[in-house]
Amino acid sequence: MEIIAWIGCSTALFAGILISAKINIGTSDKLLSAWLFLMAFEFATFGIDRLVFGDEYLLSNPFFLFNPALYLYILSLTDKTFSLRYIQLLHLLPYVFFESTAYFIKEIREIPYFLAGDANLWFRMLFASGAFVSWVSYSLLSIIRVHRHRVNLLDEFSTIDSYKKITWILFLLVFYILFWIGALAMGFANYFTGREGLIPFFTYSALLLQTYILGFYGLKQQTIFEYTAVQNGSERYLKSRLQPSYKAKVRKKIDECFETERPYLDPELTVGKLSEMLNISRHVLTEVINTDLNKNFYQLVNEYRVEEVKKGLADPRKKHFSIEAIGYDCGFNSKSTFFTVFKNITGYTPSQYKDNRG
Repeated sequence: MEIIAWIGCSTALFAGILISAKINIGTSDKLLSAWLFLMAFEFATFGIDRLVFGDEYLLSNPFFLFNPALYLYILSLTDKTFSLRYIQLLHLLPYVFFESTAYFIKEIREIPYFLAGDANLWFRMLFASGAFVSWVSYSLLSIIRVHRHRVNLLDEFSTIDSYKKITWILFLLVFYILFWIGALAMGFANYFTGREGLIPFFTYSALLLQTYILGFYGLKQQTIFEYTAVQNGSERYLKSRLQPSYKAKVRKKIDECFETERPYLDPELTVGKLSEMLNISRHVLTEVINTDLNKNFYQLVNEYRVEEVKKGLADPRKKHFSIEAIGYDCGFNSKSTFFTVFKNITGYTPSQYKDNRG
């Protein structure tokens, strides 16, 4: 067990240093590096506990730290207006409370005697219920935030790269939930059999694996959104106050812009960039695209790109161009995205479409 503690400490510390040294470090990177430094501290205190108390180490749960940190990291990646504030440190209060109290009252982790009617029963009950509530609440909040982000990507970007989808975090959440289910099942089994079992080994091994995942993918993760000030109005426009005449003017400006300036040729076009070009607030722009054009930003831009590709495939001056080159010229930034979008819109791959025209 001590080996896992010291490996975890060194791994988390090293990963935190690497992420804090990133060239284009963002808010999410700063948060993740701070989180990894705290994880290193948690592994270190666990190792020290094992050295001091042996097998009867103090009652603790590192996931009082892991749960809110994962949620805040997801929030920092997916919320355009997120910024670090001191009030967010309140998320760490349960971790500080239970760790410090366990040291103060010298509460030893002994699962077979977890429900024993001694003076510290109140603390163990509060500890167990707090751990469960923390897991359920933060896991749900994290899943909801990731799901909303993946849906909202279509209203934000014209090109959705893999780092924007944060699929690795979705995988981490699934792994984390499965871990908790396994830990709960093991805990109940150990309690009714009167054995301590392998819960500590299972817990800190899972924590070590998650530290590796966070360090590896966190180092590669790019900032998804540039920080923007909070705008008036709702992105969801459930109670729209826009007049039909004004929405018609906005729609006309969009059509004219796409026909004359062809912003869709920019593979990094976002709704924010288009908002600045048209001098129209992004929430108004998003509402008009979704309600008047009955599509999202991603669909709108890529439909124009596909039409441009069709023109390129039919242009005799480009007959010596490869299909991929034409796609890149029309705003697509990868072959896979180009072929997938083109087939979804036309029902044909670009080569099939070209052959059918011939």
